[in-house]
Amino acid sequence: MSAADEILDIVDDQDRVVGQWPRGEAYARGLRHRCVFIQARDGAGRIFVHRRTPTKLVFPSLYDMFVGGVVGAGEAYDDAALREAEEELGVSGLPRPRFLFKFLYDDGAGHSWWSAVYEVRCDLAVSPQAEEVAWHGFLPAEDVERLLPEWTWVPDGLAAYERLRDFRAEGREGAAG
Repeated sequence: MSAADEILDIVDDQDRVVGQWPRGEAYARGLRHRCVFIQARDGAGRIFVHRRTPTKLVFPSLYDMFVGGVVGAGEAYDDAALREAEEELGVSGLPRPRFLFKFLYDDGAGHSWWSAVYEVRCDLAVSPQAEEVAWHGFLPAEDVERLLPEWTWVPDGLAAYERLRDFRAEGREGAAG
């Protein structure tokens, strides 16, 4: 089954399931679905950053400071976060990512999804999927900040990153479950 054929839950503005569609159709029709964003850091606290491959259905060849992806039909956000993190980092045995918060991403141009943001520490040697990741590295947070205006980032990842920065600045991490 190709990525475009994967079945997704379609959700409303309250994140309630209202139907199911194949991923390719959901993207083509601009149907709201669910995604997970996981910020992976190594033992030194550096952030995993990568450039997406040109074959990605959404935001090809752009940089991202999260691993993640869509939540499959009937799949829990937490399960999708672990699955996506292990798939994209190319590891197994990763600790369960820690949920931080959720927000509705909507660019007003047909891209809309409920976005659950997580964090995970990855001390394993990564081997990202070649079909997903064209380049990768662990970068210090200061380098990521410096590169924000220089590199072209995926817009949903950038929105998640800005919200995560605010979340941490407001000291809400202790409240996350």
